[in-house]
Amino acid sequence: MAATNRHVPSPIPLPLSFKRRRKYMDITKLFYSFGLILVCSSVCNAWAKAPKTAKIVFTSADEISREIYLMNPDGSGQVNITNHPADDLFPAWSPTGEEILFVSDRVRMRDLYLMDADGENVRRIFRNHAYRHRPTWSPDGKQIAYEQIEGDERFIYTATIDGKHEEQIGVGVQPAWSPNIQELAFCRQRRIVLLNLHTRVEKKLRPDGIAWQSKPAWSPTSDKLAFSWILQPIEPPPGVLPGERFVIPDVWFDNETIFIINRDGTRLEQIVDEAGPEAIWPTWSPDGTELIYNQQVRGYFQLFKINLANRVPEQLTHTEKALQANTLADWFDPAFALPVSPQPQLLTTTWAEVKKK
Repeated sequence: MAATNRHVPSPIPLPLSFKRRRKYMDITKLFYSFGLILVCSSVCNAWAKAPKTAKIVFTSADEISREIYLMNPDGSGQVNITNHPADDLFPAWSPTGEEILFVSDRVRMRDLYLMDADGENVRRIFRNHAYRHRPTWSPDGKQIAYEQIEGDERFIYTATIDGKHEEQIGVGVQPAWSPNIQELAFCRQRRIVLLNLHTRVEKKLRPDGIAWQSKPAWSPTSDKLAFSWILQPIEPPPGVLPGERFVIPDVWFDNETIFIINRDGTRLEQIVDEAGPEAIWPTWSPDGTELIYNQQVRGYFQLFKINLANRVPEQLTHTEKALQANTLADWFDPAFALPVSPQPQLLTTTWAEVKKK
């Protein structure tokens, strides 16, 4: 049978005015949707809520991964807030407690991320890839400082919290931003260096005879620093020439312990007994009366707290499974938090004085 030709009616042409109206409606929808995205991205931080009670954030590591946990200041109520197969570590509270800055290797290499205080809304800070590490917040919450690894060198950088503007400060590791905003403390060649961010003038905290200083942490009022120090001097093995590298035995690190010193380098005080095992990474309580730090227990680091008045240590974390270490803590208390948004009655240079009141 011969095929029957079917007449398919051509589309009825739309009036020109309707075409324009439809095009206008499509563009309007596009801009409306884009606007919703922008509004959502700009206010998502407003939805983030700070803890209502004091919380310590820390890293818990085992043979599989590193996760970030929250707990109460007495060690109770431990909760995993990352639950991710990547390594998540070095958490740092934002000044308001609404966000946590941390390191993760979720994309290619370790870099800096933000998440809300409950572990939600995780996002990368920088678009470009770099090995960024050990972050610290500026007290106004607008900037961060961190360590960046470039080949065999390690540099200190500062950046805006949106990641758009970065600045290299100098060679060094383990940055800590002073609560009065004026200085960065960091380590270079095993000595603590203080950098004035306005004048860019550097000075060593203690130029005389205290080697192997590391991991500085500012007191809430910026007048003291806690740090770890290995008391026993390093003696290279026989035959090692000046400038040559050599292996340091692990037992030597048992002498590393926690000290406090005034900002001007005076009144050096030992806080934790140096009998061992090693005690490192001190962090101040928000009220300045206690320190939390890492100390080895049966070969794995756990978190301890010590009251600066009675010097009695208290173990906060314990090994719940094989090869578990709990380290790298930061402490937030809403009773001592200040708003990041500009306040007419406050000046950034008086931040530390306000926190005393």
